[in-house]
Amino acid sequence: MSIEIKKSIKPVNYFDAIDFLEKRVTKININDANELIWILEHPSIFTAGTSFNENDILDKSIKVVKTSRGGKITWHGPGQLVCYFVINLNNRKKDIRKFLNIIENSIITSLKKFGISSYSDRKNIGIWTKINNKEKKIGAIGIRVKKWIAYHGFSINITSSMSNYKKIIPCGIKDKEITSLKKINNQNYNKFSQEIIKNLLFNLRN
Repeated sequence: MSIEIKKSIKPVNYFDAIDFLEKRVTKININDANELIWILEHPSIFTAGTSFNENDILDKSIKVVKTSRGGKITWHGPGQLVCYFVINLNNRKKDIRKFLNIIENSIITSLKKFGISSYSDRKNIGIWTKINNKEKKIGAIGIRVKKWIAYHGFSINITSSMSNYKKIIPCGIKDKEITSLKKINNQNYNKFSQEIIKNLLFNLRN
């Protein structure tokens, strides 16, 4: 089956997005829908993955939504690119590590096009860069696999304010900071999502 590309212009409610993904997983499982890559932005929300710890919430006044994805606590909101996918690994190698590599390499290649050097880290899942010899996170990845259908996705801060990350311990990592693409290199990122889609499609088909 082909991969549907979906790009939402207006911010999408988090619960509506997850409901859409779950329904697409069910349809793909019975061969009733195409795979999906979906670019969007969420209104401000804190979400917690299946391995999150209550101690990762520093500001006890915030509301945190528990989700079915892997990983710990993170924030989504304005200025952040979210890329969701629903990809059928039954039609490919049933190899979650290989699939994660595809996601990581697609982000790294896309960032390189914009002059940003980045890398993945086996201990701390995500995409990282070095600024003044300090490691900073630029991409968060959270995946769930159901009946060998991989879904959820990744997020990259483009112009996001970092203030909301001070209310949590992002992804449960205390000693490393989060950053945005604009902080690394203040340039136009309007075509960044196109680069992400192009590289994902290429890597998924090869």
